[in-house]
Amino acid sequence: MQDRKTLRREMRARRRALTPQQQRTAGRCLARNLARQLWFAKARHVAIYLPNDGEIDTRPLITLCRTLGKTLYLPVLHPIRHNRLWFTPYATTTRMQLNRYRILEPVLQGKPVRPAVALDLVLLPLVAFSADGGRMGMGGGYYDRTFAFRLKGNGMRGPKLVGLAHELQRVNQLPIERWDVPLDAIATDSRVYAINC
Repeated sequence: MQDRKTLRREMRARRRALTPQQQRTAGRCLARNLARQLWFAKARHVAIYLPNDGEIDTRPLITLCRTLGKTLYLPVLHPIRHNRLWFTPYATTTRMQLNRYRILEPVLQGKPVRPAVALDLVLLPLVAFSADGGRMGMGGGYYDRTFAFRLKGNGMRGPKLVGLAHELQRVNQLPIERWDVPLDAIATDSRVYAINC
């Protein structure tokens, strides 16, 4: 098995190599695949991300969520707690700014935030994944730290966590660390891998 750093570099290059047309097509297929899931239909408060660095295009999914009347949230780097996320409402009128990673996020000034545990569904980006739920992110651990309460066995389940990726980001196996918060499903442009759904 490749080391994580090499695999991360290769997968990022692979998804960045997709053409704009391939990205648009993948985004539409992803939205169609999620629209067929009962747990997606039931979710009212949905956290999503804006695509960056070749991540699968979430814009068709954002449009679908708005059409279905779901309330959308975007992750914002927590201003105080290191390597954690806040989730703030996201509308067409939301003012945006670049964070320290040069990723767009909502301007926080006076905006309400929704606690991670109070979301219904969190759609998060992946760099690589395996069909059994192994996942690799960018390496910052933001989602793992934010949803670590799911590992404590105190009954706090919180939202469904679903990773989004291009099918070409799938690998046979990924090591799972003790601090990795497990996903409930992984959705790609080809299919949905149900793990805990």
